[in-house]
Amino acid sequence: MSHYALETGHAGVHAMGGLVLERIARFVDGLAERPADNVVSTSATASLVQSFLAPPPESGRDLMTLLGCLDDAVDCAVETAGPGFLTAVPGGGLYSSALGEFYARATNRYGSLAVAAPALAALEESVVQWMAREVCGLPEGSGGLLTSGGSMANFTAVVAARQDGLGDDIGDGTIYTTRYTHHSVAKAARLAGIKLGNVRMVPCDEDLKMDPAAAAAMIHADRVAGLRPFLIVGSAGTTDTGTVDPLNALADLAEREQMWFHVDGAYGGFFRLTDRGRQTLAGLERADSVTLDPHKTLFLPFGTGALVVRDPATLRAAHSGSGSYLQDVSSYDGLPDYADMGLELSHEVRGLRIWLPLHLHGVAAFREALDEKLDLARQVHEHLTALPALEVPLRPDLSTVVFRVRPHDTTEAAAEAADQATRRLLDGVNASRRVLLHSTMLDGRLTIRVCVVSYRTHKDHIDKLLELIASEARRLGPASRTDG
Repeated sequence: MSHYALETGHAGVHAMGGLVLERIARFVDGLAERPADNVVSTSATASLVQSFLAPPPESGRDLMTLLGCLDDAVDCAVETAGPGFLTAVPGGGLYSSALGEFYARATNRYGSLAVAAPALAALEESVVQWMAREVCGLPEGSGGLLTSGGSMANFTAVVAARQDGLGDDIGDGTIYTTRYTHHSVAKAARLAGIKLGNVRMVPCDEDLKMDPAAAAAMIHADRVAGLRPFLIVGSAGTTDTGTVDPLNALADLAEREQMWFHVDGAYGGFFRLTDRGRQTLAGLERADSVTLDPHKTLFLPFGTGALVVRDPATLRAAHSGSGSYLQDVSSYDGLPDYADMGLELSHEVRGLRIWLPLHLHGVAAFREALDEKLDLARQVHEHLTALPALEVPLRPDLSTVVFRVRPHDTTEAAAEAADQATRRLLDGVNASRRVLLHSTMLDGRLTIRVCVVSYRTHKDHIDKLLELIASEARRLGPASRTDG
């Protein structure tokens, strides 16, 4: 076989691209009508899974046939791009971002060292600077890097904080989180060499926010015990409830104790583009580092995260390195080398998937969409609060609303019966396949989450959701009081 078989000429690029584009156009056009959960455990699904476990053939296959196989695989999936996906923290899959990513992948420029593609490095740095200063309010001189997601951003922040606060002697370092802090932080701490027992779970108040006084007491006790507290992690929108910790009070505590203050804003950080979000997230601008996920509240495709820091030198101190094979590579004045700021040495040009949508649509379009999500969450909260069969334990800080079936008294048996009824309500709503909700546990009680983030979710979709919930609540009727 000729080695030219891997090359594609002008006509081939158009023909192959056209086939893919036509399928994507049909997919996007049909999103509103697609079921929210299309994963069905059947023999057909098992057969499809097995077919994709097969190794590649010795000789190539027809593109049309392969795209047909991919259509089947895409159909057998939770519909994360649709308006009914209201679980976890949805990712949007904005088409203009996919175009930017297609361009970046096809041109295949190297993004780890600025000198390899200086204009594209400047493009990416403009996105990072916008996030650091305009979104998070960090001062002149702040910076950061784009990552594969919030988990990598949190890991990078923990490593930087560890190096800055502890140096090489890390055995007695302690971190302060809550039970609602995203579990990627504890995972990051473990991978960064911090003992799991040194990741402290600070108590929360009745609104599930970190208690600064309790954190201060735990830090004091650890210092007395000879430990070295070095990192406080606040949440700007927890996954469970969308709750925002008291960021200003935690910033005060970190400043007094000379500790690194990291804010996990993977979900909530971009709400700071709105007036309401800026008020709710007051204090975020005082952080030493902030995790952001553009694939959440900038509506971009999965695999797009960011870490911004007050002092980029702390990232370089923790992550820089070199090898003799780089002896002929120079730096480019005024632009960072992202290989020196995080774990990844092969860093593709990630900025295009963010830069193109921001410049094509304008920041105002994203601000308007985020304001709409806040409005829709308020609608959900007000409607569910008015239903006697339900209890809504928290007023939403951002765009997540939690609710459950109300127990008929304060006994444990009544709570268990209410949990069973909550499960039936959740199953009934999801059985419609028009929306997908998930649950969590709050104070030992089964609780349903509604997270409104997808840019394709609008008032008509929320109206249908609320009709479904109300119908299921009525259908449960007195049973929710007596089961168990």
